[in-house]
Amino acid sequence: MANKTMRARVQAFGGFLTAMVIPNIGAFIAWGFITALFIPTGWMPNAHFGQLVGPMITYLLPLMIGSTGGYLIAEKRGAVMGGIGTIGVIVGADIPMFIGAMVMGPLGGVIIKYIDTKLDKRIPAGFEMVVNNFSLGIVGMFLCLFAYEVIGPAVQQANHLVRAGIESLVATGYLPLLSIINEPAKVLFLNNAIDQGVYYPLGMQDTAVNGRSVFFMVASNPGPGLGILLAFSLFGQGMSKKSAPGAMIIHFLGGIHELYFPYVLMKPLMIIAMIAGGMAGIYVFDLMGAGLVAGPSPGSIFAYLALTPRGGFAGTLAGVAAGTLVSFLIAALILKTEKKQATEDSFDDSQRQVKALKAAGKGQPQPIRHIAFVCDAGMGSSAMGATTFRKRLEKAGVPISVKHYAIENIPPEADLIVTHSSLEGRADRVSDKPKVLISNYLGDSNLDRLLEQLVATHSEKEAV
Repeated sequence: MANKTMRARVQAFGGFLTAMVIPNIGAFIAWGFITALFIPTGWMPNAHFGQLVGPMITYLLPLMIGSTGGYLIAEKRGAVMGGIGTIGVIVGADIPMFIGAMVMGPLGGVIIKYIDTKLDKRIPAGFEMVVNNFSLGIVGMFLCLFAYEVIGPAVQQANHLVRAGIESLVATGYLPLLSIINEPAKVLFLNNAIDQGVYYPLGMQDTAVNGRSVFFMVASNPGPGLGILLAFSLFGQGMSKKSAPGAMIIHFLGGIHELYFPYVLMKPLMIIAMIAGGMAGIYVFDLMGAGLVAGPSPGSIFAYLALTPRGGFAGTLAGVAAGTLVSFLIAALILKTEKKQATEDSFDDSQRQVKALKAAGKGQPQPIRHIAFVCDAGMGSSAMGATTFRKRLEKAGVPISVKHYAIENIPPEADLIVTHSSLEGRADRVSDKPKVLISNYLGDSNLDRLLEQLVATHSEKEAV
């Protein structure tokens, strides 16, 4: 239980970092395209348009992250406060302040939320606007000064230490060792937190200087996942073998990496294949000087190719291929040498228990009107799962709303929550609504049983 609670807390922290970055990914990609096209080594060198690169990475992107972080805590006033604090760290340092924005945005939101709580019901009638505006302005001033003098320099120093450590790995050829951290963290659903919370900021700094960065590739390579799914499609058993081809297409082309995590959780030895594949990919990327101009989100092969700068396609494809080949060979060896499983349903039974299928069953006092599919960011696997399940309900003629959400944003009107079993503890912290735990957002037997019960309940109501 303690481990489960700790994992939920770590996931929640990572999810909050992700929630600050994910809504702004489009802006990151826009900056990446402008960089790839117009810098002196770009596809269409243009000094006039190239002047946009510096201000965007220095001011626009950190401010957007800081404002989003503040909004997550205290909505609009939090967004304003987060932006004020973020400009302090931007001016107080000489590097792009993405980490500083991730600190100041939520901090600004927390502070203004606390102040608003203290002022609530104490403001004389007619003075609400004056008090609200001046409280935010005065506290914002002090927060900005604090960020400028203290937080900015501190974050810059910490950034230099982290960057120096990773650059030493690059210089000594040990950069592939990062896979020992990256790959296990992925299956705990910390992939977005590591990629966007650590490697994105480093990659943006690197790209601003060199026009590309390998940091965008060290945790997002779709090759290792492709190799594992390919091995399961050829040598797996039961449901894992049947579902692997579909998962392989969506993972590699759609960039939803969460689809291969259940296969690793089911057979923990697969973590060796993931680590080895990740190391092979990073080694080839580094050897061939590969890099992307922005973070690939989602991490599909299409995003990789779209964000590859001029002259870098060979390195990108070689690194992806190396990761695929190595992970496939090791995963295939593991599958071929293990003993046959007792039942073909091990894929379904390996990770979770169903907590609330009965919530959709006959005779429940609370009817199911709205189902929430949730995942870490609310934009990848849950979106795909919600779309697929909604179409199945529509085909069966069952009028139930199905939408996808980030796990921290589960709406109060949700009657039933569908989420991955690895996110159970985190979902329990957010909502006490009935939950259906799954291991695959597409081909899970619990989703099949849920559909059957919903259809049966609807048919009985129609008969009455």
